Amino acid sequence: KIFATAGMDVRSYRYWDANTLGLDLEGMLEDLAHAPDGSAVLLHACAHNPTGVDPTKEQWDIISATLKQKKLAIFIDSAYQGFASGDAEADAYAMRKLEADGHNYALSQSFAKNFGLYGERVGTLSMICASPEEAKRVESQLKLIIRPMYSSPPLAGARIVQEVLGDAALCAQWRSECAIMANRIIDMRIALKEALVKVGSSKNWDHITNQIGMFCFSGMTPDQVLKLKEEHHIYITGDGRISMAGVTTSNVDYIAKAIHAVTSA
Repeated sequence: KIFATAGMDVRSYRYWDANTLGLDLEGMLEDLAHAPDGSAVLLHACAHNPTGVDPTKEQWDIISATLKQKKLAIFIDSAYQGFASGDAEADAYAMRKLEADGHNYALSQSFAKNFGLYGERVGTLSMICASPEEAKRVESQLKLIIRPMYSSPPLAGARIVQEVLGDAALCAQWRSECAIMANRIIDMRIALKEALVKVGSSKNWDHITNQIGMFCFSGMTPDQVLKLKEEHHIYITGDGRISMAGVTTSNVDYIAKAIHAVTSA
């Protein structure tokens, strides 16, 4: 609701395909192609929230080409870089592809999750401009917005990120720890899918492992989510989104049995 609160007319483009439990690329491209010139388009760089569905590299290439034919203001949200694949470089593909294709865009990067600084709300706002002169004008406008909003941001969290990324040894350790966290979530996706098969579910749960990042859009209905809560004391959002970070080796079998119970009834 951030954009609506800022007074913008917020509209949605198609993304999630409830039938395939994956990306509706055709619908997304059609909606972007018909967006009025001058519209702002929000894209997730990786680990899409809430669906966990990311375009492939080939699909990002097509999305970039489609956007190139339009006059749209592109805004990229990167909140989970390093937490999707476990490789911050791989997770940067969409951002770098759009830049290479000549797009000028705004990029918001959050270090809340991938640096464990959630309470600090640390991040950056970057703008790719057409020229140094344009960059000066954009910076001037940003200062006019920033001054009455927060003027000077807290430095503690930002200096932690700066210290880690600016030191080769610390940066390597950070990348390694991000990979450990991402790989644990990937392992839990595999474990949950296998546990569902083990308990006898005949449904296709490939989307659990096809999706990526912290969240899994399970495909469960609101009624099934309610049964999961009331009968098994498992709490997920009403749209069926599971936080995979909460799935562990200790509870994955219980979760699978509960999901099977509510989806097979």
